[in-house]
Amino acid sequence: MTFLETVNPHSERHRGEHAGWLRAAVLGANDGLVSTASLMVGVAASGAAAGAVLTAGLAGLAAGSMAMAAGEYVSVSSQVDVERGDRAKEELELATDPQAELAELAGIYRARGLPAELAAQVAAALHDNDPLAAHLRDELGHTEITAARPLQAAMASATSFFIGGLLPLLGLIAPTSATRLLLIVIVTVLGLAIAGILGARVAGTSILRPALRVVVGGSLAMAITAVVGQLVHVAGI
Repeated sequence: MTFLETVNPHSERHRGEHAGWLRAAVLGANDGLVSTASLMVGVAASGAAAGAVLTAGLAGLAAGSMAMAAGEYVSVSSQVDVERGDRAKEELELATDPQAELAELAGIYRARGLPAELAAQVAAALHDNDPLAAHLRDELGHTEITAARPLQAAMASATSFFIGGLLPLLGLIAPTSATRLLLIVIVTVLGLAIAGILGARVAGTSILRPALRVVVGGSLAMAITAVVGQLVHVAGI
């Protein structure tokens, strides 16, 4: 047995296999921080009491978690429907004209750089084994790793939203309305920075740009809602 034969060709782990739930989790954590904090900041800037700010934060936390779960489930379920439609179409084409599908697969391999004779041999071998899997993978890019998982995405999004949304509530430990507002902002900015760094580390990218993007976007959202809350306070509504 040669050295190459002893190596497991699938021993390497890549981050692409986590793309579905990771995207949902990062989005949920960011939204949990920004949505809850912005809601609390807007209410606090209006001059409301601590109880009203807490109520707004808890309501936003509960509603946001459920909305993220429902939104992710519906969105990813739509992707599942598309994948099922593509699969049904390929099954029909393979049943009605297998030779055309064989030629199409060989053409895909030629376009990827294989000599014509080798491309035909590879296509024929794959068609003899599992033609549907070959077309789903090499024609449409559908694999087990990239398959849509609605429930997984919904749970990841809702859980991360809830965890992220808890952080701004720490701002309520401050004794006065001004310090509460300031502490909510500080805690949220720190949370956004951590979320950006963790997302970048898991994704394997540089840290600075993703973290800065998350912090700037969240800070802008809080600033806008603070202005709205202050205008409401000034208008006496």
